[in-house]
Amino acid sequence: MAPSRKRRASAEKRRPSVFWPLAAIVVPLVSLFAKIEISGGEHLPEEGPYVLAPSHYSEIDPLVVAVATWRLGRAPSFMAKESLFRVPVLGWALRATGMVPVARAGSASSARQTIQTAEGLLASGRGVIVYPEGTLTRDPDLWPMRGKTGAVRVALVGGLPVIPMATWGVQQIMPRYGKLSLWPLRKRVKVLLGAPVDLSAYAGQAGHQSALVQATDVVMARIADLTGELRGETPPAERWNPHDHGQRETGRLDS
Repeated sequence: MAPSRKRRASAEKRRPSVFWPLAAIVVPLVSLFAKIEISGGEHLPEEGPYVLAPSHYSEIDPLVVAVATWRLGRAPSFMAKESLFRVPVLGWALRATGMVPVARAGSASSARQTIQTAEGLLASGRGVIVYPEGTLTRDPDLWPMRGKTGAVRVALVGGLPVIPMATWGVQQIMPRYGKLSLWPLRKRVKVLLGAPVDLSAYAGQAGHQSALVQATDVVMARIADLTGELRGETPPAERWNPHDHGQRETGRLDS
C-alpha cells in the first residue's frame, strides 16, 4: 500500500475556525502515542460533501480518524446522538465544531432530520463521519460487525459518496473496553481508505428499509475487506450479529 500523496487543504480547513486551536492540541497529542500511516487518501474528496464510514473497535479510534481526516485536508465532523446537543457546554462545543445531530432511530424526527442533514452537507460542501456500526464492534476478533442504516440513509438522500475506511493498531493503545496503554510511544496505526462504494443500485430508495439494509451490507463488506487488507487476513464470510448472541447494542445511531 503506497502512502497517500500530499493533498491541498480544503476551503473548510483553510478558513479560520474552532478547528484550528483544537488541531493544534489534538494532532501533536495523538502523534505522541500513534504513528498514523495513511493509504488511499486520494479517495477522500478534496472539496465537497461526503460520508466517511470507518470501522470502530476502540473507544479512541475516533481520535485517529479525526487526525487522519485533518491530515487529508478536511475538517472532521462526526454524527453524534441528538441528546448530547442538549447538554450544557457540551452541546455548544458539538455545534461549534460542526458535529451533526442524529435522532433516535424510529423517532418522529428521524426521517426529517436525515433530509435536513443531507441538505446541510450539500449546501455547506462539508463531509460527515458516520460509524455505520453505531457502536464498538462486538465481534470477538474485532472484525466489523453488522451495520446500521444511518450512513447510507444520509448518503442516498443527498446523493453523497460513501467512503469506506478501516484502521488497525489502535487496539494496542486502547483495547476495546480496556485501559489506555501509552508506552511505548508512537505505536504504529494503519489507516486505509477505499474508493467510494457503488450504491447506484439503491438510488432513490432511501425510504425503503430493505434497500437500506442491503446497501449497508455492501458498505460493511467493503470496510471488512479493507480491514482484512490491513491485517493480512481474510474477513469472516458473515458479519457478527449481536442479537444472535444475546448482546445488547448500546450507543447505536440508527437501526
